[in-house]
Amino acid sequence: MIALRYLATILSGPLLLVGVVWVLQGLNILPGSFMTGQIIWAVYGAPMALAGAGLAWWVNRRR
Repeated sequence: MIALRYLATILSGPLLLVGVVWVLQGLNILPGSFMTGQIIWAVYGAPMALAGAGLAWWVNRRR
């Protein structure tokens, strides 16, 4: 079970990071991509970022 915990923690980081980048690009805050200024990427990125944060919290909480 420890290995699964580490794997989930490692996967939650990129999930959170990519989700935040997509939100920032969709909201036209982070320029430099074809996604910049297209709100649909913020819509896609928000649940991804929440899933990454939720996974990191859920796996690393104290029992």
